[in-house]
Formats: sequence, structure tokens, C-alpha cells
Amino acid sequence: MKVLVKDKIADTGIDMLKKHFDVDVKQEWTQDEMKAHIKDYDAVIVRSAGKMTEDIINEADNLKIIGRAGIGLDNVDIEAATRRGIIVANAPQSNIVSAAEHAIALMLAQARRIPEADKSLKGGEWKRSKLEGVEIYDKTLGIVGLGRIGSLVASRAKGLGMKVIAFDPYVASDKFDDLNVDMVEDLDDLLKVADFISIHLPKTPETKGIIGIEQFKKMKDGVRIVNAARGGIVDEKALYDALKSGKVGGAALDVFENEPPKDSPLFKLDQVVVTPHLGASTSEAQDKAGVMIAEQVIAGLKGEFVTTAVNISAVPPETAEQIMPFIPLAEVVGSLYSHLAEGKMGAIEIEYAGQIAAYDIGILTSAVLKGAFTPVSHEPVTFVNAPLMAKDRGIEVREVKTPKSREYTSLITIKSHNKHDISVSGTLGGTKNEPRIVRINRFEFDMVPTKYMALFMYDDKPGVIGAIGTVLGKSNINIGTMQVGREAAKGKALMAVNVDSEIPESVMDVLRHINDIAMAKYLTLS
Repeated sequence: MKVLVKDKIADTGIDMLKKHFDVDVKQEWTQDEMKAHIKDYDAVIVRSAGKMTEDIINEADNLKIIGRAGIGLDNVDIEAATRRGIIVANAPQSNIVSAAEHAIALMLAQARRIPEADKSLKGGEWKRSKLEGVEIYDKTLGIVGLGRIGSLVASRAKGLGMKVIAFDPYVASDKFDDLNVDMVEDLDDLLKVADFISIHLPKTPETKGIIGIEQFKKMKDGVRIVNAARGGIVDEKALYDALKSGKVGGAALDVFENEPPKDSPLFKLDQVVVTPHLGASTSEAQDKAGVMIAEQVIAGLKGEFVTTAVNISAVPPETAEQIMPFIPLAEVVGSLYSHLAEGKMGAIEIEYAGQIAAYDIGILTSAVLKGAFTPVSHEPVTFVNAPLMAKDRGIEVREVKTPKSREYTSLITIKSHNKHDISVSGTLGGTKNEPRIVRINRFEFDMVPTKYMALFMYDDKPGVIGAIGTVLGKSNINIGTMQVGREAAKGKALMAVNVDSEIPESVMDVLRHINDIAMAKYLTLS
């Protein structure tokens, strides 16, 4: 078998591959050359430069696995690969230590004004009194996002004598206890007390601009910000204004809303430390990525289990016909639950009722968890790693099978086992046998989920539905379909609206202020 290494990976990884296969290293190949020769290879490895586009994949008659030596998969057309039965695998944990260490380095660099001092001294100056910094010992570090990288930052900060608090509604309280980190249930509570704030969130519609004008107002004077996660999570204009006013004492950024950034006003401020997205740029991380992806490619070509596969799931052949149609439903149920729970999961229960309970539902549980974690995870969430993410976050997952369902032939329900008491139920229905959401909490309806949706809880009174439609109409947002479930006439009602485009946050703010609306939530489903 032949393996093409399109981008540079560690020699260790190449040597591993050469023990089993013929290996060609062709970093100089253009996309056209890739397209011309890809039919000769059983596997290909890329980093970020090599693009595995649909037109190249369609020429890959012998290709069995695509390996991405890193986390991101933006340069691989996963859907095209899946259609052709090609495994796509990545190396999701190769850079987590490097990323965590870089965040700590950025925090120290701006606290002690190291880049500014370096520039000054090399310029012939000796101005010690003007380069006074601050200690981090005994200061409070607020970590926003306690996933794998955030957890590593927490442990390292504890070793430096910092008090560490964290906000992450998608992590169970037991995980905080294990890390000896104080949990805050609301982001505002963290902003009010933290001396340093380090961001470790994925970039999603919910997290974009999550640190903005209003959040800066709630922070302590002189707070210092570190963002080595994703650009756009911190509003750069708001950050600039907060730095100029003195509200924020310093900032260290490895990521930007537009990369590479051009003429950013932040670059003109001495109290800002910047690096060009170097979180994963260590020799160790590169070596790990090469070794990890080599291991996955070797397993894939030998017909063994590919642990980081992002598009291939194991469904028993004898039940595939019955199980496969429920996988998209399971993902949607999990995604909708995640949006509603806002991460307050704790223990969750997944109930399979009716005919579906007769089968091996392991892959469906993975699909539910995949849907739940995709909106909140830095790394790509797969059928393989979703259960591990639940375990890492200390979230207990219970599976319940109920052979009979009074209302539906088969029903999948996910519900919380905590004080928040959230549940979502779905089934397959209609002429196309497509996913349908039939219950949210105590409200019943029949809704086909779409990418852009909004949910409204309100008092069942005349005029509320019309008011919502008027606001959306004035904002040029078209309503596709609408479903209403209610407890009783003039009681509480829940309305689900499918729209054709995103609803800006400014529009959602207007909707939330309509009289009698208790909850207005916009969500984007995968």
C-alpha cells in the first residue's frame, strides 16, 4: 500500500509509516498535482496547507483514509470523503500541552512586560522604573472554559500559587473538585473577582463576542486578559477601548478575529502582547501530531479500529438498516438539549422507547452526546470521542430502554437529572421518515428541526405570536414554519420557529423585551 505525506510531519511519524507501507513525501505538490496523482494512494496525510477538496477526493479511487496531523479539519471535505467510504482521522490531543503552556507564557509575559522590556533594552534604553510589572502569586485567575486545555492551565496556575476559579457550564462539579478549582455558575461572578482572565472556549455562535462591552464593565479595574483559544470570542474593539481607558491593565493575544490581522489598533498599545497563533507551534506538539496521525493511518490501512475517526461509526451490520435512520435524530435531540441546558448537564439520562429499544443503541448514545458537545467543544466531536468527552467532564450518562411507547413507534428522550429538569424527545415521522421533535419539557408539538431556530416561552395571550412575527419581519427574517405547544388555554406556551437565516443578537434582545415573553432563545443546530 502507498501513503502520500503532503505536508511536513515529524520524521518519527514518517519512519513509523515506512515500516509498513511505501511512503512518498511530496510537500511541493500543487493542488492540481494532488488531483492528478491521488488515485495512486491508499492514504494521505495533510496538515493545514494541503486541501482535500471534493474534486480531489472524487479522483481518489484507492483512498481509504485521510489523516489530518492536527486538530482542525477545515481543509478536509468530510462529507465528500464519507460518501466515498473514506475514513477521516485527526490528532486531537497533540497540542494541548503546548497550547496550555503558551497561555501561561502569555500571562507572564504581559504581567512582567517582557516584550516591551526586550524592545526597550535592545533599543539602547535602560528604563527599569517605567517597566514595573505585577506578580501573579496569590492573584485570582478566572478560566473561561475548563476543557482539556483549560484544565492544564488551571493545574499550572495552581503550581504558581494562583487562586483559580472557572466558569464552564458543560463540566460537572466533580471535575472542578478533582482540579481543586472553585466553580462559578455565572460568567458575571467570575468577571467581578478575577485579576487575570484566560479564555479557553470554542468559537460558536453562542461564544462569539462573549467578552464584550458589557462584560468589560463588570471586571475589576486593571484586570488582565489572555486569549489563546479562538479569535472573535473577545470583542477586539471593546478590548481596545477598555485598554485605552485603563479598565483593562493588559492583554495577551495569540488569536484574532481575522487572521492574519491587518493594522490592528491593538498592536499600537504597549500593554498588549501578541503572537501569531503559536499555541501549537512547538517541536513536541508537531512530533506528537505526526506520531498520532501515523498510528491512525496504520490502523486504518490494517483494518483496525481508528480511534480518532471523525466520520466512521461502528454499527453492527445486522442492525444497520434499523439503527442508521435514527442517528441524525439522536444528534439533533442532543444538540437541542445542549442549547436548552446551557451546559448545566450533570448526570443525564437517555431513554429509548418502543421498537428502537430492541436494538444495540450504543451508537445512538454516542450520536446524542456528539450533538450535545459539538456546540461547546474546541476539537471536532466524533462518535468515538463523544463518550470520552462526557467522562472527562464528569458527566454521568445513563441509558434506559423501555420496550413500549404509548404514543410513538420509537422515541428517543434525553433528560437532565438535576434541578434544571430539562428534557427533549424526538422520533422519526412524515413521508420522508425524518427527525421530528415532539416534546420539549412538558410541551408537546410536532416540529421538523432546521439549522436556524428560535424558541419562545410566553403567557398564552392574544398578540404575543403576532408581536414576535412583526419583529422578525421588520428584521427581514423569514419564518419557515412555526409550532406551538401549551399547557392549557391561557397558561404557559412554548413556540418553536424555523427561520431561513440567522437571528442577530440585537434582534433577540428586542424579542426578549416583548411583554409576556419569559424566555427567548436562538439556536443553530448542526
